[in-house]
Amino acid sequence: MLEDVNTYTIRIGSRGSQLALWQANHIAGELRGRGHNVEIEVIRTVGDRMQDPGFVAPETWEDGKPLDGKGIFIKEIEDALLAGRIDVAVHSLKDLPTTLHERFALAAIPQRADARDAFVCERYWGLHMLPLGASIATTSPRRRAMLLALRPDLRFVEMRGNIDTRLRKWSEGQADALVLASAGLDRLGRTEHVHARFEVEELTPAPGQGALGLETRSLEHPLDSEDPQRDPLIYAAVRALNDPDAAFATETERVVLNALGGGCQLPLGAYCHRMDEMWHLHAMVVARDGEEAIHEVKQARVGVSAAEFGGEMAEALIAAGAREMLEKAV
Repeated sequence: MLEDVNTYTIRIGSRGSQLALWQANHIAGELRGRGHNVEIEVIRTVGDRMQDPGFVAPETWEDGKPLDGKGIFIKEIEDALLAGRIDVAVHSLKDLPTTLHERFALAAIPQRADARDAFVCERYWGLHMLPLGASIATTSPRRRAMLLALRPDLRFVEMRGNIDTRLRKWSEGQADALVLASAGLDRLGRTEHVHARFEVEELTPAPGQGALGLETRSLEHPLDSEDPQRDPLIYAAVRALNDPDAAFATETERVVLNALGGGCQLPLGAYCHRMDEMWHLHAMVVARDGEEAIHEVKQARVGVSAAEFGGEMAEALIAAGAREMLEKAV
């Protein structure tokens, strides 16, 4: 099998940001370490072009469907998968919708990085130390709502762009502090101004945060070509990078998200992790103004299914009024 797959060059598709390329090169290195030939193709998405001055995003895709927060970062990459230009897409898992099209498969979730959110500030070393009415840069509805639940006096600044761009704008004084995903800062080695990381009880991470999703063509819908072995062999090579604990934890989180709407604009967090023979699942839903919050914690023994564990959490959140709270937040 190994000799067969090594006759192919595995083509990875990635966005062109510094973090996306780090992630793609990391996966390429893992595959090369297993003896595979790998190339990386950079693909520019609508989400990337939206950060260019003067670019006006279309209201719909070519098929008439409206643009959505997740699709703007993945559609062109998935198009390249379908066309056979690439074999694997490396995504930040939280960018992927909870339900993939039948033509695609989530082949692997590698070992997960730190899923927590990081407090980036030099002068003030913690959220509680910020002065009254301080400004924080974040565009995430989840982070905004959860921060307001902790500090109702905070003001928020719109700050878009990649990690380096946001750090530069913050250093220029456009905000008192930043809140960013720890995983991206760790991967790029930009932790010099990180003096605190939020506990999951304070800011519950977005489902899938800190994890990578390796997307391939579905084995039920392989590339129409004269080489029927290619897709199954490449899928097996990518599948070898799967971390079972990371896969279970993130699948559980995504079950919760899917049950409550599945969108990335929801002020909802879910984080699952393993301690010995027990799974621990935190979930939080917060009103946009931070005035109301639902926080549930559940435990289950190793061996439970992600669908069952995540489903139980979703039911508990719904029973506590989470659906109504999220409907108000839209």
